[in-house]
Amino acid sequence: MKLFEYVRAASPEGAAQAAAVDGAKFIAGGTNLLVLMKLQIEAPEKLVDITRLDLNQIDKREDGGLTIGALVPNSDLAADPSVVESYPVLSRALLAGASGQLRNKATTGGNLLQRTRCYYFYDTAAACNKREPGSGCSAIDGFNRILAVLGTSPHCIATHPSDMAVALRALDAVIVTLRTDGDRRRIPIGEFYRLPGDTPQIETALETGELITAIELPAPPAGRHLYRKVRDRASYAFALVSVAGVVSVEDGRMASAALAFGGLAHMPWRDPAVENALIGERPSDAVFAAAADALLRDAKGFGSNDFKIPLARRTLIASLRELTGEA
Repeated sequence: MKLFEYVRAASPEGAAQAAAVDGAKFIAGGTNLLVLMKLQIEAPEKLVDITRLDLNQIDKREDGGLTIGALVPNSDLAADPSVVESYPVLSRALLAGASGQLRNKATTGGNLLQRTRCYYFYDTAAACNKREPGSGCSAIDGFNRILAVLGTSPHCIATHPSDMAVALRALDAVIVTLRTDGDRRRIPIGEFYRLPGDTPQIETALETGELITAIELPAPPAGRHLYRKVRDRASYAFALVSVAGVVSVEDGRMASAALAFGGLAHMPWRDPAVENALIGERPSDAVFAAAADALLRDAKGFGSNDFKIPLARRTLIASLRELTGEA
């Protein structure tokens, strides 16, 4: 048992100040952090409990969008009438992400910050640059079936596990945070996550002690929504490939497209070249194949996960057929 200090925060500002030291962690639902602590993958010196903060509301804004508090449980977010009606891709991603018991406990902010499920990250006897910088990456030459084929580096091929974050990437969500000095930031989700590079242990743009307080969604996008998740079993499992998509068709041509992918990279993956291959085109398998070519032009498998490249192609084409009514 590793000893740690426990602090219960009374305000967001107090929480950020309490966590303004190296080795501090926020805890809310704890569905990932507690597991990591039990396995001694993470050993925070200080836990700042934020569960009593008033960050559990879902509010409509005047611009037509939503503000989602960081402590809204995943179950509540998935079932919220505004989300179900106007952002069904998000509701479907949440329902695909975990069992009811986990969704009841997991929070919106915590979901964004879950850590990879790479086998070698969880095996403290294996080399893992994410867990122990500079130790190497056992996954590259190991069993890497669930790991990344896009955005990898010689230091890490881990994938981000969140389904919710993939949907939020397609919806152009903004992460609202509170810094330790009291300043607030609004970070577009496309700038929130980092690729591994040579520092895979640094996963987000958050500073020490910076607290996620809310997620902002813009006004609902026009078009058909879809979340398709391919996994090893029909019950709850992490994605091998997932697609979050919103596509609108006008006068027989695709007028807008927003597509994000899970299971393929260190972060929820979105590539403008994929959407540019679709907008203005008439839906067809040839056009969908061109979008898949754009997505996978730099894809690289590492042995056990080579199958993900053709799987991603088929999953994207099937998703686009459904999104455009061509299925």
